[in-house]
Order: sequence, then C-alpha cells, then structure tokens
Amino acid sequence: MNKIVTGILLVLVLMASGCITSPGEQEKVLTVYAYDSLEYWLKEVIPEFEEEYNVKVNLVLVGSTGELVNRLIIEKDNPKADVVVGIDNTFMSKAIKAGVLEKYKPRNVDVIPQWIIEKFDPEFYLTPFDYGYIAFNYRTDLIQDYPKSLDDLTKPEWKGKIIIEDPRTSSPGLAFMLWTIAVYKDQWLDYWAKLRENVQIVKGWSAAWEAFSKGEYPIVLSYATSPAASVYYENNTNIRAIEFEEGNFLQIEGVGIVKGTKNRELAEKFVEFLISEKAQEKLPTTQWMYPVNKNVKLPEVYKYALEVKKPVTIDPALVAENLDKWLKQWTEVVVEGKSPEEVKGQ
Repeated sequence: MNKIVTGILLVLVLMASGCITSPGEQEKVLTVYAYDSLEYWLKEVIPEFEEEYNVKVNLVLVGSTGELVNRLIIEKDNPKADVVVGIDNTFMSKAIKAGVLEKYKPRNVDVIPQWIIEKFDPEFYLTPFDYGYIAFNYRTDLIQDYPKSLDDLTKPEWKGKIIIEDPRTSSPGLAFMLWTIAVYKDQWLDYWAKLRENVQIVKGWSAAWEAFSKGEYPIVLSYATSPAASVYYENNTNIRAIEFEEGNFLQIEGVGIVKGTKNRELAEKFVEFLISEKAQEKLPTTQWMYPVNKNVKLPEVYKYALEVKKPVTIDPALVAENLDKWLKQWTEVVVEGKSPEEVKGQ
C-alpha cells in the first residue's frame, strides 16, 4: 500500500513539474517556420529544447528567406506559426512593415554584443542569432585570376562565369543588390546594366552552390565562411572567398515571434534558447555563420574563412522605405532588359 501511495505522489510531483502530462492532456506544440538550409542547425538543437520544456516543435521549412516572409504575410490574418527563424537585415523591413512580428526583448540578451543589436533591430521585432559576410567565392582549380572588386565582375572575361541568387527570393541575392546600392548609390542600376550579361541568376543559395560545386561556374555569390565549410565537409581546399576593394556586405539573421501566436510564453523561451550557449555552439559548423553569443568559441576550421576588414551596411530605414521600388527597378533592368535611364525616368 505504501508503494502505491509513494507511486501516486511521484506521479503528482512529475506532473506538477511538467515532466509528464496528465491523462487526456495534449502535449504542447510550438510551430517554427524557417528557410530550408536552417534545417541542419535547428534539427541539431531542437531536441534539447523539446526535452527541456516538454514540448513538441513542429519545424516547417519554407524555401528561401523571401518565400518565408511572403508566407507569413499570406497567413497574417490566420497565423499558423509561433516563431520564425531566418529573417535577415535584407528582408527584415518587409516583415516589420507587414506587421507579422511581435516585439520581444529576450531576458538573456546580454550575451549579444551591442554593436550587433544596433546594426540589426534595436526595437527587437527580431533577435539576432547569427551574422556573416556576403562574399564571392571562386574555384582555384578552375581559374587562377579572380575579380577583386564589384567593378571587376562586369569585365568581359567573366561573362557566363558567375552564378548569383535572385534578390526577389534569396537573402544573399537581396544582400548583393543592397551591397551595390550602398556602394554605387544613384548609379546602382547602371552597374547592374553592365553586370547582367555576365551573371546567371537562380532562385536560391542551394541551387547556386550546387552548380558551383559541379564546376558549371567558377564564381558564386556565397559567404566569407564557405571555404571553411568546404574543408570541414569535403576536405576541399580549392575554394576561396574574396574580400572586395569596396568591402563586403554584413548579413545578420534573426528569430522572431509571429504576431497572433497562441503560444507566447513558449515562443519567448525558444527565442532565448536559440541565443543560449547550448544552441549557439552548434551553429558555426551547421549554419556556417558567426554565433552572436560572445561566450562561444569558433572551431579551428574557421581559419579558412575570410576575415572581412571592411563591412558594408545600409540603413534599414532606407531599405524599408525603398525596397519595393528597388526590386521593381532591378527586375525591369536585369530581367526585362530595360535601360537604367528608362527605368529612372518612370
């Protein structure tokens, strides 16, 4: 009899602590949206979150970053997700303007250096979880010389040898477009008119990197850390990232709470979990970006990454005000082949 009483008391204690659910009680489910290539990092860390908070995470992968934001906008009146992971400083303004995010400043925010917060989102619609630099990569087994600046990319010798991502659907693609706007300002469309004959444009990073890996193109728009990833996965040392004379664009990615979530408390815990050491220490060799948690040490393989000395950024407010117009102009010049003068005059 004492054993039965002891057993009942143990069950009650476990139920009170959240370690087990009572009969008929449903396990809590947190729905997390992310773009495709975040799968590797998130599937590494999500089981720890599930165990710690006795919750099931429903991870939904939604193509590229652009598609991720568009889905949130489509579902705005009837949100399906609780948390979104992977909106960066290029698509952030679109998401905030659309009103699909709720503000939340994590309780453990002190682990993030202030300069990252200031360059990203001081209002905390999104909390930064990683950062990196956009860089063109080239194959040393296919070419000896390589472009050393944005201007060099437009030279005739690189015609048909460069693959990049579409700014309408891809965060590195959009980062590159903003990079050119930051550097060339009012003349950025003139730059693209010269560049368009030299580049092949694909929907997202995965398609671009696959073609580059197969040797179809010797130059790809990617990241400063891509050479380190190639060494880590394939022991391949024939890929280099290029530091351009004009500098390289700084990309910061964030996690946010979807407006209208019915799991606000769990969503907050997930945001805090993603910037914790236990999640951040797995990020460098799965996401191949720099962790924002200042207590996490980089792995040895990062010595193959490009150390960018001249970050390029653009005012997020300027992006929020002009992004739709810029994308329309880019489409008219690069896709439809119109002249910059014709597009500017509209």
